[in-house]
Parts: sequence; C-alpha cells; structure tokens
Amino acid sequence: MEFPHRTKLLLSLFSILTLLSAFNFTHVSGPKATPGLSGRQLLQTENTSEPIRHSDDTVRVDPLDHFNKYKGGFDITNKHYWSSTIFTGIPGYAIGVVWLLCGIGYGGFLLVTTFWCKSGDRKQKKKKKRFSCYKHCYLWHIILASFFTILAIAASGLVLGGNVKFHSRASTVVDIVIETANNASGTIYNTTGAMRNIRENLETTDVGFQASNFLTSTSDQLDDEAADIEREARKNRRLIHEGLNIVYIITSVIVSLNLVAVIALSVSGFLKFRRAVQWLIVFCWFLTILCWFSFGLYFFLENFVGDTCTALEDFQQDPYNSSLSSILPCDELLAAKPVLSDVSAGIYDLVNEVNSNITSLQQTMSLNLVYVCNPFSEPPEYKYLQGNCPENTIPIGEIPKALKVFISTSNFKTVEAYTTSIQNLLNAYPGMEDLVECQTVKDAFSEILIKHCEPLKRYVRMVWVAMVFLSVIMVVLVLVWTTKARHERNYHSSDGSVKHHIAAANMLDSEMADAANGNTDHTLV
Repeated sequence: MEFPHRTKLLLSLFSILTLLSAFNFTHVSGPKATPGLSGRQLLQTENTSEPIRHSDDTVRVDPLDHFNKYKGGFDITNKHYWSSTIFTGIPGYAIGVVWLLCGIGYGGFLLVTTFWCKSGDRKQKKKKKRFSCYKHCYLWHIILASFFTILAIAASGLVLGGNVKFHSRASTVVDIVIETANNASGTIYNTTGAMRNIRENLETTDVGFQASNFLTSTSDQLDDEAADIEREARKNRRLIHEGLNIVYIITSVIVSLNLVAVIALSVSGFLKFRRAVQWLIVFCWFLTILCWFSFGLYFFLENFVGDTCTALEDFQQDPYNSSLSSILPCDELLAAKPVLSDVSAGIYDLVNEVNSNITSLQQTMSLNLVYVCNPFSEPPEYKYLQGNCPENTIPIGEIPKALKVFISTSNFKTVEAYTTSIQNLLNAYPGMEDLVECQTVKDAFSEILIKHCEPLKRYVRMVWVAMVFLSVIMVVLVLVWTTKARHERNYHSSDGSVKHHIAAANMLDSEMADAANGNTDHTLV
C-alpha cells in the first residue's frame, strides 16, 4: 500500500503552502527602510515625473502669509489652506463690520442730538414746517415696512429650509466617511483573526515556530492599528458632528430670532409703541450684522465643499497621486500590493502542483480523487475567484473531509490544521485586497461624488444666497423703521413744543380777560 507515501506527499505540499504564506506575510512588514525616508516619501521619489495636481480653484489670498496667494492645493492639514479658504467669506465679514460701525455712529449721533443739542424757537418753527407732511410719510412708511417684512419672512424660510437640508446631507457624508474608516478597521480585525487562527492551528504541529511568532507579533501590531483607526474615527465623528451642529444651531437661532424680531417690530410700529420700536430697531440692527457674518461663513463653506468634491474627483482618477495623499494612506498601502500578488501566485502554483500530484496518483493507483479548487485565476492577473469553483473540485477547507478515510487520526489533525489555516487566510483575502487597493475608500468617495456632492453644493449655495437676500432686506427694513422712528420723535417733539406755546398763550389771554372784567366791575360799583 502506498497510502503513507501519498499522505506524506500531500502533507509536505500543504506544509510548504502554509510556510510560504507565513514567509510572504513577513515581507508585508517590508524590508528595512532607507534611513530618513518613509514609505510615502519613497513612493513620491518614484513618481517624481507625475507631480500632485492642485486645482486652480484653491489659489486664494492668504491673510496669514501677508495676503500672498496660497498655492498649496487642497490640504486640510495646512493652516494656510484654511485661512485662505475662510478668507473667501470676506464680503460678508466686511459688510457686517461696516454695518456695525454705522450702528455705532448713528447711536452716537442720537446721543449727541439728545443730550447736547438744544432746540431754539426758530428751530422749532423749521421743524414744524418740515414735518407738515407727517401723515403722508407715515402711510409710505407703513407700506414699505409691510412689503419688506413679508420679504424678510420669505427669505428666513429659505435660509431655514436650506440650512436643514445642508446639515442633513453633510451629516450623511460624514457618516459615510466614518463608516469607511470603521470598515477598514474591521477588515484589519478580520485579518488578524485569521492570523490568530493560523497561529493556533500551527501550535498543534511541528511546523512554523518562527512563523507562529511572526503571526503573533504582526496580529498584535495590526490590532493596535485598527484600534487607532477606530479611536480616530470616533474622535473625528464627534468633532465634525459638533461643528456641523454648532453651525446649524447658530444659523437657526439667528434666523429664528430675526424672524420673531421683524414681526414684533412691525406689530409695534403699527400700534405706535415708540419705546418698543426703538429697542427692536437696535436688536434687528445687531441681528443684521450676524446675518452678514453668516453669509460669509456659508460662502466659505461653499468653497470648501467645492474643493473637497474636486479633490475626490482627483482621487478617483489617481488615488496614489492626489491632493488627498497627505491624509489617506493609499500610497503606503500600495507597497503591500506586490507582496499580496506574490502570495496569490504562490498559492496558485502550489494548488496546481497538488492537483498535478493527484492526477499522478489517480493514474498509478486508479483512485477517484477530487481535485482542489484553485482560488486564483491564471497569471498574470491572479484574480481571487471567491466561490467560483468547478463542480468536480473542492475548496481547500474541505480537503480534510476528502482525506479522512485515507489517513490516520494524527495525520488528519495535521492536515486539518494546515488547510484550515490556509482557508482562513483566503477568507480574509478579499478584505485585504480591497484594503491594499483602497477599493473601500474608492467606493465611498464614488458614492459621495455621485449622490451627495451636487446636492451639498446646491444647498450651501441656497443658504448663502438666501442669507444675502435676507441681509439686504434687513438693512432696508431697519432703515425704514429707523427713519419712521426718527420722524415720529421729531414730530412729537415739535408738536409738544407748539402745544406748550399755545397753552401758555391761552392762559395769558385768560388772565388778561379776567383782569379786564374785574376792572369793569370795579368801575360800575
């Protein structure tokens, strides 16, 4: 009987396959790096003929660099990118500051005219003539105030609606990115789980003490990396969501308060509550400043969203040479791709050798043995064929069942340990392949580009355009009510002075009449 020889041959082949896998895994840690050069730097030196493309849209004035042009491209790790992008909202910030200064100046003017400027009789006569058209002007003030109040209400609705949609869409994009990071860490955990299973299975054999130690240290390192990814993902999710919520809440509060203040101002003005109108004008003036600042903020956000979508497009074209290379490790993972190809080629060749030996055994011993399914396609692609085995073959994990009747119990355990280890490795292979090729990141970015980029840009543009509209309306509305309040103040002041003089004259005439009547009565007597 040649069963022992056949069993020994099969065990040797699977031992070589397992050791080859472990040997190739040791190369994943990479050769000794050249001092002073990281993996990314080595790749960049190889790709010096293809410099990273930077969109011209990111060439902007940088206030942190003496207002020189920033030309570093999309780089969220660069403070000069952020300063130059935030500075694009300068129209809103500048108009807000100008409006603030106008309010301070007008307030100072009112204080001066109230406490230091005294009105003489001649001035009162001029005022009386100036405000003779008070009733006519009052009608126009009411018409203008009503019209612009309606426009302010409509603009507030547009801002609130666009803000809700932008916040929802931005949160969805953040969730996609964080989920992608979590999937990457999950892939690493699956790989380390397979490596631990291989190590545990090899412990029952006399093969692979060095490989077992390597698998232990490597799996621990990968677990640490996965834990770091998860920790960073949780932190970034919290920070980004907090930032989005702050922008959303502040915008909603500003616009809602502005809406209430506008309605209250109109009601108070129509009912002629002079003191309430004055305080509401001051409040609306302050809210108008915040509206201009909000316009600048959302204008900056539109530029940032546009830069991000452009960077994602560049990444889709070349993930290893894009403006996102500073924050994504795809170029470093590329160094592991040849190692993964070597593992695929090694498994492919060894499975073919096993099947060749099975053919020889069938010819010499007339045994009906099934062939082992080769999990990889023919060279040079070596594409992983998951679940695509011919009908007359079995996967590597089922080899122990096919050999159970031919081998002893001890040999069966050894074969089972080897084949289970390799099958665990193959189960984790698709995830490792996607991770090395950055396929998970590509899929996530593709989803963002196709489904979310255009709506994001549309909604953020809708918010800042509506905010400009609302801010301009508030400026006009505040000026209308300020003019009306000024007219009423001067009119009532002038009217009160005239009435005072008339009352004094009437009192004097009454006293003179009483004196004349008294003199007459005295004469008659």
